[in-house]
Amino acid sequence: MDLSYLMTPFVAWLVAGVLKFIINSLKAGRLAFGLIGYGGLPSNHSSIVSSMAALIALREGLGHPAFGVAVTLAFIVMLDANSLRRQVGKHAAAINLLASREPGHVALRERMGHSRLEIAAGVLTGMAVAYVVWRLNAH
Repeated sequence: MDLSYLMTPFVAWLVAGVLKFIINSLKAGRLAFGLIGYGGLPSNHSSIVSSMAALIALREGLGHPAFGVAVTLAFIVMLDANSLRRQVGKHAAAINLLASREPGHVALRERMGHSRLEIAAGVLTGMAVAYVVWRLNAH
């Protein structure tokens, strides 16, 4: 049984997460467990959807309908990561500023979205994972 379509997005998520942790730790000069989550380089979401689109392209071809669906989904996820989630982060910052004087206020997470560089790094990570999985399963 071939589980590569199930395994590839998970591996892409794992690789992107490990890379993000290493990069954040190097930037912070300490283990960056507190920086795990939304945002950062590479984008986990972009890595996941790009890995599936790339694997479909490698195995089924660019003309396969599943590739079109995967690219469409990837495009929506990346637009969301760059625009909508960034706006949510800006709103969280404004709310935190307004509510900072309230007793017991728990700050909202402000780092939500991704820059284009972080998304591009996620795409490259996802494509690289898909390529490795494809090469390992080549018959």
